[in-house]
Amino acid sequence: MNSLQPTLKPFKWNPSPKPTRILKPKTQINPIKLQSSSSSAAAGRIKRTVLTKEGRTKLNISPDRDFYAYPRFVTHVDNNFIETLTSVYRDRLSPDCEILDLMSSWVSHLPKEVKYKRVVGHGLNAQELAKNPQLDYFVVKDLNQDQKFEFENASFDAVLCTVSVQYLQEPEKVFAEVFRLLRPGGVFIVNFSNRMFYEKAIGAWREGTGYSRVQLVAQYFQCVDGFTEPEVVRKLVDGAKGDGSVFGWIKGVLGLLSGSDPFYAVIAYKNFKPIYD
Repeated sequence: MNSLQPTLKPFKWNPSPKPTRILKPKTQINPIKLQSSSSSAAAGRIKRTVLTKEGRTKLNISPDRDFYAYPRFVTHVDNNFIETLTSVYRDRLSPDCEILDLMSSWVSHLPKEVKYKRVVGHGLNAQELAKNPQLDYFVVKDLNQDQKFEFENASFDAVLCTVSVQYLQEPEKVFAEVFRLLRPGGVFIVNFSNRMFYEKAIGAWREGTGYSRVQLVAQYFQCVDGFTEPEVVRKLVDGAKGDGSVFGWIKGVLGLLSGSDPFYAVIAYKNFKPIYD
């Protein structure tokens, strides 16, 4: 786990309930160039709900803004997980991408050698986001209170959500909003492991296994009209590989083995998956 002690300027809190856009210090921001809206760029229709009322509940019901008020300059997964994630990003994201990094922090795990066209961060802690060197700017918003962003339709080529989907209490609305924000052919990459702030994870996640959580995220995609069939990228390493037996394989699929953090990513595209030569 990495730990940093940054030197930060005092942060003035804006209690307004409306989403607050915060610019990173000493950064010149140019306006985002937005593509014109079309019917295909409209918000995806939610075909069905996935979670029950009980499945959305958290053990810690205090406001998420309060829970994340203190910055945590640590990585929440191990190096093997991070290397796999960065490799996925390298394969799936082109340098000309405009990216929205949902529920981000002081690191985005994007390839350091790639300079993307624009990377916009989102999260609940401004100090963490201001420390992230890969963000051009960021917004602070509680997605469990308000699932709508102020960006126009079709603003991004890719949306990322790293080890945070387990905290969403309204995932159907969030995934529909992501669909609205993506350009046709844009990709949404949701990744996670078996780590979490247990008291802040929703009930459906806390009670699940590696296999059931993959299926749950796939259902989030499938409940929104317009996403392609979800793809699953799964990698177990070291102790998580099992002993080669059928029982060991079952434990691995269910995410019950110890060792390095298991890697899961569920990926889908808006309308179609682009094919590149």
